[in-house]
Amino acid sequence: MSAPLEDLVKEWLRLDPNESTRKDVEHLWNTNAVGELERRMRTRIEFGTAGLRGKMEAGWSRMNDLIVIQASQGLCAYVLEHVENAATRGVVVGHDHRHNSERWAQLTAAAFIANNVKVYLHNGLVHTPMVPFSVKALNAACGVMITGAHNPKQDNGYKVYWENAVQIIGPHDVGIAQSIMQHLEPRVHDASRVIESGLCIDCTEEMKRGYFHSLRNLRTKMLSLDGSSVEFVNTSMHGVGDPFTSQAFEIAGFSPYTPVKEQQLPDPEFPTVKFPNPEEKGNDLAIATANAKGASYVLAQDPDADRFSAAENCDGKWVTFTGDQLGTLFAYHVFETYKASSKPIGKLAMVASTVSSKMIEAMAQIEGFHFVDCLTGFKFIGNTALDLVQAGYEVPFGYEEAIGYMFGSDIRDKDGVAATMVFAQLAASLRARDTTVSAHLQELYQRYGYFETSNSYFVCTDPLVIEDIFRKIRSSGDMGSHQGRSYPSSIGGLRIRSVVDLTEGHDYDSTNAPTYQPKLPLSLGHMIQFRASSDSDDSRIVLTIRTSGTEPKIKYYLEGSGSNRQAVHSLLGGVVNDLAEDWMNAAENGLGRP
Repeated sequence: MSAPLEDLVKEWLRLDPNESTRKDVEHLWNTNAVGELERRMRTRIEFGTAGLRGKMEAGWSRMNDLIVIQASQGLCAYVLEHVENAATRGVVVGHDHRHNSERWAQLTAAAFIANNVKVYLHNGLVHTPMVPFSVKALNAACGVMITGAHNPKQDNGYKVYWENAVQIIGPHDVGIAQSIMQHLEPRVHDASRVIESGLCIDCTEEMKRGYFHSLRNLRTKMLSLDGSSVEFVNTSMHGVGDPFTSQAFEIAGFSPYTPVKEQQLPDPEFPTVKFPNPEEKGNDLAIATANAKGASYVLAQDPDADRFSAAENCDGKWVTFTGDQLGTLFAYHVFETYKASSKPIGKLAMVASTVSSKMIEAMAQIEGFHFVDCLTGFKFIGNTALDLVQAGYEVPFGYEEAIGYMFGSDIRDKDGVAATMVFAQLAASLRARDTTVSAHLQELYQRYGYFETSNSYFVCTDPLVIEDIFRKIRSSGDMGSHQGRSYPSSIGGLRIRSVVDLTEGHDYDSTNAPTYQPKLPLSLGHMIQFRASSDSDDSRIVLTIRTSGTEPKIKYYLEGSGSNRQAVHSLLGGVVNDLAEDWMNAAENGLGRP
């Protein structure tokens, strides 16, 4: 928006139906808080493939009543235009426990009801997977989940699922964003009576029963499990997951886990963790509880319970599994289960994001099932799974390294509760064989080769520096010279064997002659993947570097593999050094490191 700040403020005050946020803006204007108003008013929060997510406060760039109403009105108009029988098929709306979540779910419902669209509004707190499950079960036209996911307490979000029960991808994200801008005048101002509408339907308990019934399909049938043989501690990170996870434990035949009491119940203040994210260092309480209880494993879901993490007590030392290690363990478990069913292995397929470990790729090559990688995010993983089903495959598993795991065919999205149940069964079945999850992972390394990841990022707040870094990478060697390209030919003492550049305007895949066009969709930001290997042994690496769409970062995803664990481990350090010093010029460019 290039309008004068006063115009932006006046338009906000004209449209905002919420007295509290309106007074907030009036106060900022009356006290001449120009800097703060510029931050809140100058740019509009962007609707993308993740929907909306941001800080909860007044302003065009924030999450608030007005933004939710406008988003819902635009989404409603777009769905009515593009989805057949949308009004009668209805939409599903759910919410988590964060501040404003319940009201925003009701405002969302009110915007659809105002257009005579049926709304299945979940009553009470639900975990995110309940929305895509319900969209599919009810054959709804779309779904909306109000959740801040694993963001800090001041944030909240608006996640959209299309009629196929998968998060939206292009062109729908762009189409919905355009539709929002055409429906800015609020038609609803109050949602307090929305549940009294004949178009507002509560089928929450029916959907919960259906969801838990679907979890029964994930029960291990190969072994008779002693549900009390392993002690588990579970944390829900002050989120909504505990009642769903405890029910999943009961379905699997386990004795109840020990909850982390301080984090068991929903609390929008998240008092014991700064970042309610199982990937961050927030499991101290869980480990203390596990030590006191003598438990072998700590299980964790993020606050909206769509992601999962686990740690094991290995001879007194707690080891947290990486997202890729869990992905590998789950993939092998799914493979074994599928194989025991006597179905043809050639019809089994699995999906992972392209920045995730290539260990499943190695597993697929040896065991004979089909593996496909796709762009990062479950919007791509879910849609890729559906495409594979259309092609005749069965796709019982998909994952991304950011601790997101998809099981079965009822939800084509990540589900932390399902992942918790599957992991607990895996741990119990291994205990019955007198072994552990960590030891089993080592067995998989012996079978498929050792894989180790080293993922991190560089901080760069100057977009021009980022552009210059990627320009240099694309012009600093002779890899691809026959096709007029100049990518580096080596890193960390390894020879680069292939390059896939998924950046718009630079699209290139050295392995895909004669067109050299990438097989994967292109990325709006920079994204390049290199594969390199040693001339002297079987050590190899996959390195992906990409810009972040939401943060001032250049992220890298590095994985080494080979038969010699120590050689692979040493290799990663050399690659990171070359990446930082030669490719990024980190010191010269003033790049930050975590």
